[in-house]
Amino acid sequence: AAFFMLLVAGIALCDSVVEDISAGCGVINFKVNRKLLVQEDVKFGLTSELFNTLKRGTTLVEYSSPNIAKKFHAGHLRSTIIGNFIANLKQSLGNNVIRMNYLGDWGMQFGLLGAGFGQFGCQEKLKQNPLQHLFEVYVQVNKEAEHNEDMKQAARDFFRQLEQHESEAVSLWQQFREITVDEYQHIYKRLGVHFDIYSGESFHQDQAQEVVQQLQSQGLLKTSEKGTGVVDLSPAGDMSSVCTVLRSDGTTLYITRDLAAAIDRKAKYHFDEMIYVTDKSQENHFHQLFHILLAMGHSWADRCKHVPFGLVRGMKTRSGEVVFLEDVLDEARARMLHNMSQSKTTKEMDNTEDTAEKVGISALIVQDFKGPLLSDYTFDWDRMLQAQGDTGVFLQYTHARLCRSVLLKITKLYLAGGVSIFALCDLYSYDEVLYQSAQDLQPKHLVNFLLKLCHLIASAHRELPVKGSSQVVAQARLRLFSGACSVLANGMRILGITPVDKM
Repeated sequence: AAFFMLLVAGIALCDSVVEDISAGCGVINFKVNRKLLVQEDVKFGLTSELFNTLKRGTTLVEYSSPNIAKKFHAGHLRSTIIGNFIANLKQSLGNNVIRMNYLGDWGMQFGLLGAGFGQFGCQEKLKQNPLQHLFEVYVQVNKEAEHNEDMKQAARDFFRQLEQHESEAVSLWQQFREITVDEYQHIYKRLGVHFDIYSGESFHQDQAQEVVQQLQSQGLLKTSEKGTGVVDLSPAGDMSSVCTVLRSDGTTLYITRDLAAAIDRKAKYHFDEMIYVTDKSQENHFHQLFHILLAMGHSWADRCKHVPFGLVRGMKTRSGEVVFLEDVLDEARARMLHNMSQSKTTKEMDNTEDTAEKVGISALIVQDFKGPLLSDYTFDWDRMLQAQGDTGVFLQYTHARLCRSVLLKITKLYLAGGVSIFALCDLYSYDEVLYQSAQDLQPKHLVNFLLKLCHLIASAHRELPVKGSSQVVAQARLRLFSGACSVLANGMRILGITPVDKM
């Protein structure tokens, strides 16, 4: 009992939000200071002392990073939207954020594609449908290389010509790169995603050779029995665990270029932290990358982080098995348009297609972000696009309804009601949710907070009396609506969702 009384006294002294506090029968009762909760100048979650403990500085986020000359596969959707969320979150908390797309634009795949294009390619088809044609050539040449040694050799020869900067090979490669980046940018625009820098493995081909020389001069480079260049990662130094950084023919690998890229970025951008967003199959790659950087004497490698994510199962469109992201976005929009045309609550609007696009993308993002990033999940069109339940459609609907309520000054909420106090308390915990998100970079905290807020607002609309409220009460209600609308919009934007005002 004495302990409880001390706890009560301590809380009462340090918290102005609590108006009255009492203890009894093993429980502590709080009475919330309602006047403070409804004061006019509240900036929910945007200015909080909690954020003073966060380190601010320059954050470089590498995300999306698709491979050149391949269509933007739906698997890239996760890296793109997760990286965008992390960049948005870091920026909203006061960091200087550099958004980087590190394209897979180098390596033996270009040997295959270059050799294959000579045999199966057509410049006319390349102009008409560039990514589709390159994809077809890539599939064809891979099939051919499985049983044709000459094709494998031709691929090796083409890549060596690239590494030696031979003009014909470089010219064809450059054409593939420009075409692909141009196509990607249309998709990024639809997703509301932008990048400050388009980089790529090709930028670091010469620096990768310099890294090999540095490894050699530091005594870290060993030669394996196969004649490849390796770095010994085993704790005992007995070569039981090695990382290959050089092929036997002297060409570099993905990890060699990643080492060069990391060193170059630190010198160029002076980042305080660097975050890589890729699927969980690359966890070992980044473990090796950071290990080698530290062995080379780059202590800042401790401030590099890999954010891994799981796979999406069952993502397919009506048209077939091979799913490209553009097809997924088109289908999300089409299904949303159909749902809106069937709904009795859909409002008349000038930009129905645009609204369907934004709401469809919201649904994709919320379905993806509801659970831990490392978990695989099963894609479900019908569940994802439901208007009720924990979906992106419900988020957008609640925001649009709040916009309408505030704009038309509809007095739907009696502030003395319990539901409204719960909603206010939820608004006040927004800063804690952002703080928690900054700790582990998981979007689930913010998604679940916003969905809970939507359910509280929906309850307020349903349960509390409308008529007979005084002007003072009406103004208080509108402030609550306005605060909820603002937090919803702000939280949705951090998630990478564009809020709609009408649907």
